[in-house]
Amino acid sequence: MTAWWFPPVPRARVAVLRAVIYGFVWLDVLIFTRGAFMHLHAPAEFYRPVLLARLLGLPAPTPALGFALLAVIFLGGAVAAGGRLPRVAGLAVACAYLWWALIAMSYGKVDHDHLALIVALIVLPTVGRAGFRDRTPDPAAGWALRCVQIAVVATYFLAAWAKMRMGGWGWASGEILQWALTRRPTLTGELLLALDVPWLLYLFQWVVLIAEFLSPVALFLRGRALAAVAAFWLGFHLVTYLTLDIHFLPTAICWAAFAPLERLVRTVPAVAPAPVQVRGRAPGR
Repeated sequence: MTAWWFPPVPRARVAVLRAVIYGFVWLDVLIFTRGAFMHLHAPAEFYRPVLLARLLGLPAPTPALGFALLAVIFLGGAVAAGGRLPRVAGLAVACAYLWWALIAMSYGKVDHDHLALIVALIVLPTVGRAGFRDRTPDPAAGWALRCVQIAVVATYFLAAWAKMRMGGWGWASGEILQWALTRRPTLTGELLLALDVPWLLYLFQWVVLIAEFLSPVALFLRGRALAAVAAFWLGFHLVTYLTLDIHFLPTAICWAAFAPLERLVRTVPAVAPAPVQVRGRAPGR
């Protein structure tokens, strides 16, 4: 169990993942959770905090609070991604982004695709300093990556559990996908409806439900088998984007925690310094 939870992986893998995660967080606050900007000016009575926000006693957002959180996210992310003060800056970004996400999701809509992203922001600072060319095996790096992997898998497994809790096995044999295609029309979705093959929609629903329940298998795979599972889920997200305009990018980005990211960074061999030449007669002459 210890070997599974704390696999020694190169610190460079964490360094690359941190750069990817912090860069994506900037994109997220500007595009995917930009609704929080409008919430900053909404009346306080519209604020219905989710459970974690209630437990933390977070107040209704204000413009000053929102822009302060953005400043911490952008400045702290730049510092941490560059390898400076990874623990302090990383923890500041994790707290600020968590608060920002709670604001975005306390007005009626909760995006469960942000689970793995938030977990990644919390655990990656625990590794400390990690250079892009540091191939030193580190169990702390392995633990952080394992936590992100579990969060990725939990996103799918808990989605299946929610389907069972709300609709039972009838979810897979109902008209859920057809209703979603009608509610969120896209060119691909309209073509799929025009085919008038309802059995295909039922098949897709069953495949999704079974795959979500089997998603924890990814935590115990390696090599080509793991790559095949990752390709399946990334392909699934591509299909859902084309048919339903649902991207799930925060979760898709965190699939990088399963990859040997250190291979993306070329290892530069150390170059021995040139010998210092001293004028005068060489020794022995």
